[in-house]
Amino acid sequence: MHQLIVVSRPEDWPLEIEGVEKVSARAYLTDPKWSALKSARVYNLCRSYRYQANGYYVSLLAGARGHKPLPNIGTIQDFKSRNVIRLSSSDLNRLIETSLKPLQSDHFVLSIYFGRNLAARHERLARALFNQFPAPLLQARFERLADGWLLRRLGTLAFSDIPESHLEFVREAAMRYFAGQRPRRSARRNTRFDLAMLVNSAEADPPSDERALQRFERAGQAVGFNVERIGPEQIGRLAEFDALLIRETTAVNHHTYRFARRAAAEGLEVIDDPDSILKCTNKVYLAELLERHRIPAPKTMLVHRDNADRIETELGLPVVLKQPDSAFSVGVSRVDDAESLGQVVAALLKNSDLVVAQEYLPTPFDWRVGVMDGRALYVCRYYMARGHWQIIQREGVRKLEGNADTMPVEQTPPAVVETALKAAGLIGLGLYGVDLKEVNGRVVVIEVNDNPSIDAGCEDAVLKDQLYRDILEVMLKRISARKGMA
Repeated sequence: MHQLIVVSRPEDWPLEIEGVEKVSARAYLTDPKWSALKSARVYNLCRSYRYQANGYYVSLLAGARGHKPLPNIGTIQDFKSRNVIRLSSSDLNRLIETSLKPLQSDHFVLSIYFGRNLAARHERLARALFNQFPAPLLQARFERLADGWLLRRLGTLAFSDIPESHLEFVREAAMRYFAGQRPRRSARRNTRFDLAMLVNSAEADPPSDERALQRFERAGQAVGFNVERIGPEQIGRLAEFDALLIRETTAVNHHTYRFARRAAAEGLEVIDDPDSILKCTNKVYLAELLERHRIPAPKTMLVHRDNADRIETELGLPVVLKQPDSAFSVGVSRVDDAESLGQVVAALLKNSDLVVAQEYLPTPFDWRVGVMDGRALYVCRYYMARGHWQIIQREGVRKLEGNADTMPVEQTPPAVVETALKAAGLIGLGLYGVDLKEVNGRVVVIEVNDNPSIDAGCEDAVLKDQLYRDILEVMLKRISARKGMA
């Protein structure tokens, strides 16, 4: 992929960076050579982004050409807002206070070069501002008020305004940025599109292990993606990519959902898309959805303070209670007696006005059908942990899991696959893991998960590398169709 620095005049960027071509704004806007490029990253360092100026049109036309502008037209509009501080998040505001609290002055100017600042103590703040307002050269002006620091102004910084003492740092920051986003590979294939894979090395129970992540990367190269891992603090880089694959456990009140929302707004193909995250991570929504569409499920109650006393009468004991955002067996309880039932329900209702209660259906294993684009990709049987009623038993920080096996889709009972496809179809065309039980010949849906586990040697045991290619080929096909390249 071409990397272009677009400037109003050549002297606006005197630094030479290997692998990055400098282009004038007029040439980029008028020369057919640049409009014909299928893919490019465009770093817009024009002197002005005012409406209908060259800098404005560079980012506007870069987006129309399918290039990746930095800043994009949305960020440029944000800079024009007089209420830019309202666009900042509460997390950013806390970071501003932490970073600037030791300062004695009541005014402070922070220069941000490709997401970095010279002072190590301001590095996190610089990165956070870049993530929220992605542009190569930024300058933030802060003012201390009676109740704390205020981001008074945020805008782009002209190269001519960079102090000479900063130039070496700017060169190093630019080189690291360009080199870091596309590390060289010894056997790199030609790729059409760029895919960001969100992972979090600090996550205790990630949805994919290291070997599976490596297989996603190899599959990407095979089908036409350049796959790059990004972390939770790199949301500002999403505009550089064509697609986002989230391989970190998702939640609504979480950065994974913010990544999905930002990526979708940027026009990226996203797995998991924000709508699927919203629907799948709330058990109340799923219970109502399955009932409305008459998808077989365990007998279920939506419990609130006024009907909690009817759980035992309607569902019997034991009964399974779920907090709405439970995942990976966390927030799910089996209650065996009436005394414990009242205590557990009361505790759950302190955090949510609704709780899900389901009849207890003991089985030796749960089915899991992996579905994408309305097609079953794999089928697993997850067996209960030894001596436990769930597939995962947690004892403090210790986690015990039951065995698992994978079988070909065509050898799976048809009712299991058909029911899974119907349930997944109610959510969308993303990547889902549908959990089901088979009781006395009856198949019921337990839940539909976005962001299903895909670990090497488990979910891929039948299809092996083809599983990863199948997932990425769907994403590639959608991007090609969107760009008119199918």
